[in-house]
Amino acid sequence: MIYSMTAFVRQENQDREDQWGGITWEIRSVNHRYLDITVRLPEELRSLEPVVRERVRGRVSRGKVECLLRYSPPVQRKTGLHVNTELAKQVVASVKEIAGLLPSEAPISALEILRWPGVVETPVQDLDTIRGPILDVLDDGLAQFIAMRAQEGEKLVALLKDRHTRISAIVTDVRTRLPAILVAQRARLTDRLSELNTETNPDRLEQELVLFAQKMDVAEELDRLDTHLAQVGRTLREESRPDQTPTERKTIGRRLDFLMQEMHREANTLSAKSVDKAVTAASVELRVLIEQMREQIQNVE
Repeated sequence: MIYSMTAFVRQENQDREDQWGGITWEIRSVNHRYLDITVRLPEELRSLEPVVRERVRGRVSRGKVECLLRYSPPVQRKTGLHVNTELAKQVVASVKEIAGLLPSEAPISALEILRWPGVVETPVQDLDTIRGPILDVLDDGLAQFIAMRAQEGEKLVALLKDRHTRISAIVTDVRTRLPAILVAQRARLTDRLSELNTETNPDRLEQELVLFAQKMDVAEELDRLDTHLAQVGRTLREESRPDQTPTERKTIGRRLDFLMQEMHREANTLSAKSVDKAVTAASVELRVLIEQMREQIQNVE
């Protein structure tokens, strides 16, 4: 199965929010030559970063992957707010001291005192308690993430198969034209020589025609294009085994990218050897289709 490197999911904990708090994972990825993982966690949950990286690495082989965790502790409805009274007294005293320096004293409300950092104390959350739920939500998000990459991969395969079919048709058409092109070139050269009204050595003429035919022979290029096309077709038909590792999947995108380079080289050679307008036009169309495939393959895992 072909996987795309582009995907985005947002996974939240739907139940037991009162117990664990709000847990939201956002996972997104774009194409990249290698696997590049960025993990953004709240400061108090930084210790989870190695575990998160390992779990992502176990499911993804290539791409620039960003994992963002948003966490809000559960609301303490029964215990109410914890107010640091000593800090609040210090804030009030400081406000009165500064107010004495001002020409007109501005009133201060109790709500403004409560908004001062540290006046309302947040209960310390037990990280060992919430570690499991956070990683469970991450696993659910990664499952959806991989599923989305697979769906995008199916669309990529459809596009690649369409270009693959069109390229195969062009190669077949050029191959069927070759005998007629050789005959036409032979007749064209013979006509030109006859217009010169000079005596020619038939053996020498035949030798030059053979050399010319060898120079313009593109059978090898067409054979190599057929070979590369067959390999691309097999790769696009590959099914992902249940036990297939990300490292094994990683070879698919790189293999296709290499094949596109080889096919582009053969199409360029075909254009350089062309002595026929139809073959030249076919080589241009080949390069356009190969480039379109190469751009799509840049997003294949």
